Amino acid sequence: MGEKQLVVIAGPTAVGKTDVAIRVAEHFGTEIVSADSRQCYREMSIGTAKPTAQEQARVRHYFIDSHSVTEELNAAGYEALALDYCDAIFQNNEVAVVCGGTGLYIKALCEGIDVMPATDRAVEQALQQAYDQHGIGWLQQVAAAEDPEFFAIAEQQNPARLIRALAFKRTTGTSIVHYRSGKVKSRPFNILKIGLELPREALYERIDRRVDQMMAAGLWEEASALYPLRHLKNLQTVGYSEIFDCLDGRISREESIALIKQHSRNYAKRQLTWFRKDKEYHWFRPQDEETILSFVSGEIGKKSV
Repeated sequence: MGEKQLVVIAGPTAVGKTDVAIRVAEHFGTEIVSADSRQCYREMSIGTAKPTAQEQARVRHYFIDSHSVTEELNAAGYEALALDYCDAIFQNNEVAVVCGGTGLYIKALCEGIDVMPATDRAVEQALQQAYDQHGIGWLQQVAAAEDPEFFAIAEQQNPARLIRALAFKRTTGTSIVHYRSGKVKSRPFNILKIGLELPREALYERIDRRVDQMMAAGLWEEASALYPLRHLKNLQTVGYSEIFDCLDGRISREESIALIKQHSRNYAKRQLTWFRKDKEYHWFRPQDEETILSFVSGEIGKKSV
């Protein structure tokens, strides 16, 4: 075949990326690099819908359970790690598969990420204090007003990310979404991007069903065990922050479960917005595995001629 090929399997939460990625990886006898910003944390398993032990036994996955929730990790760090993982796969395979829903991580791997200028620490601290006083609703309102472009694609339940973006905007005068050099780094492999989508009603039904399955599998107990660490940025995310709010006495258990479903649907919508902006994606339904395999094989065949 000659040239190395990276096949990206992306899409919104609960669409069925893992199944498709495993099928593609098995077809080419290769391995998978996760591009999920939460599945890398060992302590967060049920709420992040990690590949099961059986799925990981079928195909090796990199960047699953690789870090502790106490460790800091960003897109630039992921870029370096993922390139190393790909290099390891390419030692023995012509094809590597990337699977995930974190758009910025996929972009970092495929195109490179810019080194961000530092934000004013005093501005960040002032925002943190205001958030502590006024809560997430206030922070969301300010973010939506001051940086609507960022807010439209942001993880809106994550105060740490909202605070960082606001501090960046107030420090530099520029939205964090525009801080790109525009220079795409060259990569020693070809890239083929596959996007998975479903009709909205079907996707939302899958999200609701998955949350119910997570609850049955012990998500409440997993989040409760992490409650003492709830101040960590990595835990201020959908599926955990809602349970923490219940444990804090702010909402009922039923409300927290309903909010996990609602916030997961909101997140899926933002993921699709992000991926659809990238015209390099070829879109399929997750159940069309044979069509996807034929397409990927054909595209890789063209590149290797």
